[in-house]
Amino acid sequence: MAVVSKGIPVPELVSIKRALLSVSDKTDLISFAKSLLDRGVELVSTGGSRKALQEAGLAVKDISEVTGFPEIMDGRVKTLHPKVHGGLLSIRDDGEHKAAMDEYGITGIDLLCVNLYPFEETVASDADYATGIENIDIGGPAMTRAAAKNHAYVTTVVDPSDYDEVIAALDANNGRSPLALRRKLAQKAFARTAAYDAAVSNWMAEQVDVATPDYRAAGGMLHEVMRYGENPHQSAGFYLSGEKRPGVATARQIQGKQLSYNNINDTDAAFELVSEFDPARTAAVAIIKHANPCGVAEAPTLKEAYEKALACDPVSAFGGIVALNGTLDADAAEEITKIFTEVIIAPDASKEAIAIVAKKKNLRLLLTDGLSDPRAKGTFVKSVSGGLLVQSRDNGVVDDLDLKVVTKRAPSDQELLDMKMAFRVAKHVKSNAIVYVKDGATVGIGAGQMSRVDSARIAARKAVDAAEAANMAEPLTKGCVVASDAFFPFADGLLSAAEAGATAVIQPGGSMRDDDVIKAADEAGLAMVMTGMRHFRH
Repeated sequence: MAVVSKGIPVPELVSIKRALLSVSDKTDLISFAKSLLDRGVELVSTGGSRKALQEAGLAVKDISEVTGFPEIMDGRVKTLHPKVHGGLLSIRDDGEHKAAMDEYGITGIDLLCVNLYPFEETVASDADYATGIENIDIGGPAMTRAAAKNHAYVTTVVDPSDYDEVIAALDANNGRSPLALRRKLAQKAFARTAAYDAAVSNWMAEQVDVATPDYRAAGGMLHEVMRYGENPHQSAGFYLSGEKRPGVATARQIQGKQLSYNNINDTDAAFELVSEFDPARTAAVAIIKHANPCGVAEAPTLKEAYEKALACDPVSAFGGIVALNGTLDADAAEEITKIFTEVIIAPDASKEAIAIVAKKKNLRLLLTDGLSDPRAKGTFVKSVSGGLLVQSRDNGVVDDLDLKVVTKRAPSDQELLDMKMAFRVAKHVKSNAIVYVKDGATVGIGAGQMSRVDSARIAARKAVDAAEAANMAEPLTKGCVVASDAFFPFADGLLSAAEAGATAVIQPGGSMRDDDVIKAADEAGLAMVMTGMRHFRH
């Protein structure tokens, strides 16, 4: 038998006689309040909520009539009062609590309906510091936590999407709220205040420029329950952090079946990569499989860029994710839909392109209304056993780096363009990463190997396979450039790239054996530049 305290059993059903409504989001507030009134529930409310209810012609008591105290300090103090919190926290079957309620004129509150000041939305709109502070709710979280703690007697509602379920439960139980519902809503209430406090604390850490605060909180709102996680035996949900960064979390899904856990992960990787390419300079396409690119290219048109990207590894591209840095047009859509593709993500799409994609009913089309800013600050969180790893987003951009030529031969203008592209792509390839690029397109990608030389060999092997599939005399790595996401610890990886046909190399540098690697590059007639920045991706 569940007990509240002192051996008092938790009631299975609790009558709803009095409700306190105090909401920022007034979605369906009037209909919910009317439903409560129709079922004999007395309504108490505050400020804007009370005004909205009165204007709708509903009988509602102002909170000041309950507390005997007016709202003061621009509304900062209105519900922080013993008659409110006593009404929420009292154990109704405890004799001492009953006596205190009688002595101080406290009436129980059986249902609390609160959603909080729109802090997340406010700071996402780049509001100034003072505005952010004013939108930190105090009374709302305090009441919510009090009601949720006392869910033995109080029904706590923090989301308009739960209004219908609450009313249905009252109708099914003669105006009484069942324990199972009260417990479920209490859990949701604590989760909501936790996510809210996480948003506030993380924003304040940014404001005071603290990269690693002593306590780090992470929160989000459930956007969608996944069919399963990485594998069918794993459960999963997709949560939104509130960050207004264009991408998979904020995109509009125009068509296609539900995205899977792996689809979302891969689509995010694809769009973050293609956002590295400024559409004002060039059209660009990235094809992703298992979070790694299997082809990336830039060209005058998206169709041409797609064709060049596909040529890098046409086998792996089957069932992949295609990301574009511009508006999907009919020509590109026609080309992309020739093979099986899981997801297309782009800033926008023409009506003609949407109609073409619609012929493939299971193909998902996501539109983001913009590109991610590769230079924007942000936070990356990864769970480990017993903890969280939290780091700033990798917002290093090769165009901002001071590239240092370290070999006797300097790269040509075309080599330099391709080297920069290769390094952009390497940033988004699992380490150890080797990327071969020629004429604005990847021609071989080696990802996630334990040895950098193995990545170089795999990338070269893929180039050979692609050449054979296209009936080419030799792989496109002949005369290409190569990028490494981190330094070459030995010259062997560099020499493997040279054997594949690379003529120029871009890498971070910083190895104890840099001099040996530079010497090997000179002996092979390679041009090499160092960036001073590595891009490990695990």
